[in-house]
Amino acid sequence: MSGPIRGQVVVVTGAARGVGASLARKLAARGARLALVGLEPAELAEVAGDLGPEGAAWEADVTDGETMARVAGEIVARYGRVDTVVANAGIATGGPFLDADPVSFDRVIEVNLLGSVATARAFLPALVASRGYYLQIASLAALSPAPMMAAYCASKAGAEAFAHSLRAEVAHQGVRVGVGYLSWTDTDMVRGADQDAVLRELRARLPWPLNRTYPLGPAVDRIAAGVERRAPHVYGQWWLRGMQAVRGCLPGLVATVGQREVRRAEERLRAVPQPRRGLVGPGGQADETHRARH
Repeated sequence: MSGPIRGQVVVVTGAARGVGASLARKLAARGARLALVGLEPAELAEVAGDLGPEGAAWEADVTDGETMARVAGEIVARYGRVDTVVANAGIATGGPFLDADPVSFDRVIEVNLLGSVATARAFLPALVASRGYYLQIASLAALSPAPMMAAYCASKAGAEAFAHSLRAEVAHQGVRVGVGYLSWTDTDMVRGADQDAVLRELRARLPWPLNRTYPLGPAVDRIAAGVERRAPHVYGQWWLRGMQAVRGCLPGLVATVGQREVRRAEERLRAVPQPRRGLVGPGGQADETHRARH
């Protein structure tokens, strides 16, 4: 527990499950004090309970700017400062764009991109005060477009660009900004997406190493180490670093290979009831439940 992050206050959004929950536990084990933000109060309370007295949870929709500003104030009031913010909250939907439910499609962009914007707006004053670190969790989807994932790719590419722009704006104030990248990682969201047989088969036909689902633990270990280093780029899987060098070639390659695979799956895609509704995984269901209540 004697690392560079010991005693620091770290805020993690989307902390009820998956990457967020695992990262919170790993950073707490390294001595950090954790403020958890998310939509699932029972799950958040369970994670906070694992963190000891220095862990606490706040229920909040990251797209609600007023709520996020209030939460930021409460976290600063409780801990006295904020040293690191990990903008991790994210949801997904899948399938052909023309078959997508517009509400679900737009909500993915709202949460993944505008939710990150609202998170940064709420917490940057505290990070300026502490000369802290903001880590935006992006994805392989930010590096490489993919058919059947238009909303997710657009949102993660936007979040990556937002973070890169922000980095230059706040560097002179002592704030470091990083971007984290993960490939398919064993989370509830990825398992939820794999429940669609056609999408699961399309993913399985991707070339190695894109076609694997990677274990959560090692990926989060890499992110935790990146948080401690205040790294500009963090890669959940080692090979993602190499994707940066070839990302300019990827849209053309995906267009060439992707059209062949989509044509092959067209008949089965048409058999799926239209429009495709809903967000994937328990996190997506929690978002839908929250919006239904409000």
